[in-house]
Amino acid sequence: MRETASSPDTTMTPVPDSYGIDRFADDRSLKDLLPLYLDEKLLAHLRPVFEDLGPRLGGELDDLAHDADVNPPVLKHRTRNGADQQSIEIHPAYRRLQEVAFGELGLAAMSHRPGVLDWDEPMPPIVKYLLVYLFTQAEFGLLCPVNMTDSLTRTLRKYGSPELVERFIGGLTSTDVDTLTQGAMFMTEQDAGSDVGRATTTAVDNGDGTWALTGEKWFCSNADAELAMVLARPEGARPGIKGIGLFLLPRTLEDGSPNSMRIVRLKDKLGTRSMPSGEMSLQGATAYLVGDIGRGFVQMADMVNSSRLSNAVRAAGLMRRAFGESKFICRNREAFGSTLSKLPLQRRQLAKIMTTTEQALSISLHTADVFARADAGDAEAASVLRILTPLIKFRATRDARKVTADAMEIRGGVGYIEEYGDARVFRDSQLGSIWEGTSNIVALDVIRAAHRAGTLKPLFLHLETLIAEAADLPATFRSQIQSLSSTLLHALESTPEGVEQARVRQLATATYNLVCASIMASEGARIGDSRGDWSRIVIAALVLRHKLMPQNPLVPVVEDDALLDALIDGVGMGRDEAFAAVEEILGEGGAAQSAEDGTARSGGSGQ
Repeated sequence: MRETASSPDTTMTPVPDSYGIDRFADDRSLKDLLPLYLDEKLLAHLRPVFEDLGPRLGGELDDLAHDADVNPPVLKHRTRNGADQQSIEIHPAYRRLQEVAFGELGLAAMSHRPGVLDWDEPMPPIVKYLLVYLFTQAEFGLLCPVNMTDSLTRTLRKYGSPELVERFIGGLTSTDVDTLTQGAMFMTEQDAGSDVGRATTTAVDNGDGTWALTGEKWFCSNADAELAMVLARPEGARPGIKGIGLFLLPRTLEDGSPNSMRIVRLKDKLGTRSMPSGEMSLQGATAYLVGDIGRGFVQMADMVNSSRLSNAVRAAGLMRRAFGESKFICRNREAFGSTLSKLPLQRRQLAKIMTTTEQALSISLHTADVFARADAGDAEAASVLRILTPLIKFRATRDARKVTADAMEIRGGVGYIEEYGDARVFRDSQLGSIWEGTSNIVALDVIRAAHRAGTLKPLFLHLETLIAEAADLPATFRSQIQSLSSTLLHALESTPEGVEQARVRQLATATYNLVCASIMASEGARIGDSRGDWSRIVIAALVLRHKLMPQNPLVPVVEDDALLDALIDGVGMGRDEAFAAVEEILGEGGAAQSAEDGTARSGGSGQ
């Protein structure tokens, strides 16, 4: 384990080391946004939790994550006296991380029962996602088991029989790691990755309320989980997705004997090395039908969509860590007679990372808020959530790959060394765009949601309301976003599902950027009105200018150095200064240019 520190130390060598940094205190944006998304009483209750967690993320928990990463789990097939009994041996560092995530923070339980973090009712979803966003900045891999346990619990309560819920809910919502029942999701087969309808795992009715599952599952994260949601085709069922059933698979049967399943091997992965992923062989394994037979994929999709949001929030957390590290390095590393933060190219690179990171934070918190309203029965929110979920999963996870790579480059050769964490964060970031559907699959799901689920008009009405309720915004911003919204809505409506697939990713990216800009402008106006800091609307304008409006690669883009420094350093900005900055960003060559031409050509740079 590395030497501990309470705060960053830049005095020892010319190489800046942010070890010990307080990641909550360093995140000005998060602290500004918390009052917008949490009521005053809950925020006051949670603030000590955030303040305690912040320095641990930069020290103790980062140490544990490093140790768990370099000491991955090991599959044991027999006991030392030769008994055929499989187990997965995890490193003590990973065990300690489990105690913090499942136990101290109660991340998998807080949405399902009262008492977690001494709160007298279940926490709203956004609290879980806020803590996931923070925890990710130390450890990414463990949050897959945390999320799957939480999502399995939600799916079981929604579709499972009262008997199944009663039997398993206590273990699933335990905050004692010794009594905890962890969850997993086994979908993928060698011939049925994204095309789930090709699954060949079979289910035979035992006639006693249980089913026997037989088949091979190719990629099973949290491989030794006590419970897994599994897709299988009941005997005699029709081919394709509509013949698939959803089953709850226990690792241990009621009599304490092991179920008829084996872990074939563990995967040797690029990232998330701390968490065991494996191949699973089901050999007539006992399982329980969940929900309606033949609607398994629809029910599993509900679990997947919940996981997609968690996945995107983790991507936002990875980007925040990357940006925080980059900002620290640029402030404290000297080269060419200056700190890196004062060098024009480096400043511009930092501003790009910052903008993309702030987008992910805003859309994550906003989507979590919409998720809560949808779960409470708000039909309009449910419709908006249906398209926000694939949108955020598609773009935020891809952006994390770029941002973490840029952060590694900013640190230089030291960033390529595993000891500093940049390489681990970069490796972990690669998985987000693969989990729960690759980018192509999720981009197609955006169009599917737009047309088959009819979410376009509710989404654009939602964005229009956000802008309308922001009482004080620069006129140029309102004009530009209205023009871009109209053009993008027309483009989406004229691209039906299954047609012009090559354009789908461009449209999904443009939609993501428009949604982010709308949310950030709304947030910025509210923060400005309450605290006098209007800088967030300036970042929203940068999103419009650089990610949605026309760009001529032969015309240099000139940004105000002082403006970028203020945004990067989070020093705050008064109303008049911010409004003037927005007018400058969007006015010159912006309002005068064709929004239709711009939208047609933009949005693709981040495909």
